[in-house]
Amino acid sequence: MSSKIKVLQVIPKLGYGGAETGCYDLAHYLAENNCSSYIVTSGGSLIKFIDKKKVKLIRLPVHSKNPILMLFNFIALTFIILFCNISIIHARSRAPAWSSLLAAKITRRKFVTTFHGTYNFKNKIKKFYNSIMLRSNLIIAGSNFIFSHIKENYSKLLDTKKKFLVIFRGINIDYFDASTVTDMEEDKLLNQWGLDRDKKLVIMPGRLSNWKGQEIFIEAINLVNRDLGYLPFYSVILGSDQGRDVYKKKLVRLVEQHRLTNNLKFINNCKDMAIAYKISDIVVSASTEPEAFGRISVEAQSMKKPIIASNIGGSKETIIDNKTGFLFESGKPQELCKKIIEILQLDESTLKSMGNEGRKNVIKKFNVEKMCFSTYSEYKKLVS
Repeated sequence: MSSKIKVLQVIPKLGYGGAETGCYDLAHYLAENNCSSYIVTSGGSLIKFIDKKKVKLIRLPVHSKNPILMLFNFIALTFIILFCNISIIHARSRAPAWSSLLAAKITRRKFVTTFHGTYNFKNKIKKFYNSIMLRSNLIIAGSNFIFSHIKENYSKLLDTKKKFLVIFRGINIDYFDASTVTDMEEDKLLNQWGLDRDKKLVIMPGRLSNWKGQEIFIEAINLVNRDLGYLPFYSVILGSDQGRDVYKKKLVRLVEQHRLTNNLKFINNCKDMAIAYKISDIVVSASTEPEAFGRISVEAQSMKKPIIASNIGGSKETIIDNKTGFLFESGKPQELCKKIIEILQLDESTLKSMGNEGRKNVIKKFNVEKMCFSTYSEYKKLVS
């Protein structure tokens, strides 16, 4: 095997989620650091941004849980590993991990997995299916919360001889940088959303899903309106329903019920989230179930925006409460209401200080360069 490390990452789809952007960022980092970088995926919107001169892209149906397709993927991955002389195969999800494990075993290559979430296990079959992520030479958890979840629920399956560590997800701090967004870009997005600069803006990014807490957010906005006697801001729920039209209709009815139609908007998507954060004054993440990492909390801090997030899961790690943002009791709209009002009443000096501390926090702990460097360092140890 050649001394040059050749890494093959396998991921179901390359969309805009945390796991996907992490895969994308690492692939390019490796290519820029004298490694050969490959991605196997079934598709996704991020594909068009891949630098094909640096990263070799191979399409396979690795999103599928169909046993026949998983067998096909195993055979195809085995061929790719041998033909390209791959050093390490890194699976970022369970379905492709099964095919990847078999291919790694047959070719005697190093196998790496990353836990990007806390996979549920309603029965023994589901738990066995999830256990594939523990059958690698190196197990990476994306946060301390995920690390603790694995140790608590899969302790019997953990092999003490295998390395198991935390590498925090990272974001692109150059992209999520408030200083790079122009006034013209801000005005354009405000016009697209039908908003004026004369009111502050509270946004809640994230796909529309019951556990993401959009109902909590709407109820909290209604309570702010009741407590202050008026709404001194616009609010935006920013995210796609991804086919959950029944839930979307439920949210729309709730907005109408509270007579918030003129002040609360639903925006399906935003191509440039840095601008969305820049035009906002408060960012909210109201998840009622633990976020594995809490990407929105990190992105908001990087943009120097005050973030309010549920006090569960990864957000407890990414936010320094009352310093870089605020935590509130999960599932309690009245508590979220209090935090919104508290931020609205903060002076500019305090808000600026909080923004600066948030940016420092992200640069220190959640920088994509740090994530990539840490992963690359572990790769080198594996093959040394």
